Amino acid sequence: MKVTIKILLLLFICSLSVSAQIQSLAKHAQMNIDCKSCHVCDTPTKADPCLILCPRYKLEVVRHSPDEGPDHIIIDKIKVEKDLYKPVQFSHRLHSEMSLMSGGCSSCHHFNPPGNIVECSECHEPNRARTDLSKPDLKGAYHRQCMDCHYSWDAKVECADCHELNSSETESVRLEAMPSKSHPKVKEPEKIVYETGSDEGDLVTFFHNEHISLFNLECTDCHSNESCAQCHSQKEKVERPILADAHENCSACHDTEDDCTSCHMEMERAPFNHFKSSGFSLKKYHSDVSCISCHTAGGGFTGLNKNCISCHNFEDEDFDHGVTGLTLDDIHIENECADCHTETVYSKVSCDTCHDEDITYPASLPGTKK
Repeated sequence: MKVTIKILLLLFICSLSVSAQIQSLAKHAQMNIDCKSCHVCDTPTKADPCLILCPRYKLEVVRHSPDEGPDHIIIDKIKVEKDLYKPVQFSHRLHSEMSLMSGGCSSCHHFNPPGNIVECSECHEPNRARTDLSKPDLKGAYHRQCMDCHYSWDAKVECADCHELNSSETESVRLEAMPSKSHPKVKEPEKIVYETGSDEGDLVTFFHNEHISLFNLECTDCHSNESCAQCHSQKEKVERPILADAHENCSACHDTEDDCTSCHMEMERAPFNHFKSSGFSLKKYHSDVSCISCHTAGGGFTGLNKNCISCHNFEDEDFDHGVTGLTLDDIHIENECADCHTETVYSKVSCDTCHDEDITYPASLPGTKK
């Protein structure tokens, strides 16, 4: 009897599961979407749904260096038999190096899932049918991507700047024979001193190296709107309001409304010193720790609780005291933390709990220092 009940119960559960799947599939089939919008094969299955690499607006950011990509690319996706021009020889590495001062790889490779480079033709139609007017076809996408950037620094952009006529007698250079081009190394300044003329303080000392290596900023955090035109413009330059630009870049982390004197001074500022700014010395234990490892809140580096236990769990029996520079001996290694550290400020040591007054730290060490 019990066996019969169990079998009936299992059949009932299975029927519910199958019913739910059928309802789900029915809803999926009723969706007003062409299967080819998501699947590249005629018969997608659960094991192989053959999904296309479609645009994704929210992605995990993966940073790539120009060295990871090819030096050159031959662009010939839209070439036809009676094409007026030869395939375009595109200096990929040179352009990817220049893109580091603006949007990086995403300047061209938008909507790429991590680890994949989606070809432009996956989304932009190679032919000129233009069935989807919300996005340009492949030829339009190529020209808009390239010309918008080139127009920003050169008043005159000709077809011959990128294209070579098919009637040209010069032979097309093979991809492997093309010389490798690389953008000259841009030397990053250690610091820049701005003379602002502000009543709050004339000089603003900007330590560029600290913002990159210490505060872990990316180039695009400040240079998000930069382009080739900043250095190579052949047009008449228009002076931008320096004050507004500088504050726009800084206000993401700094209070530029009510705390002017933290940046504006009458003399050059000294480099950042964690102890002077916060009262907490990094010493050798925290000097190699990234700022964001402790300052996890976004939008700036706010003050933290200086007690060790606010970050560290010293109740863990596996805690290695040797990381502090002092390895405990066999006598002291069994002690509780509170036996020597009577206060939550672990930099202070007391021997009074177990020893007479003649035993003090650091005159008498409970182990060996590195």
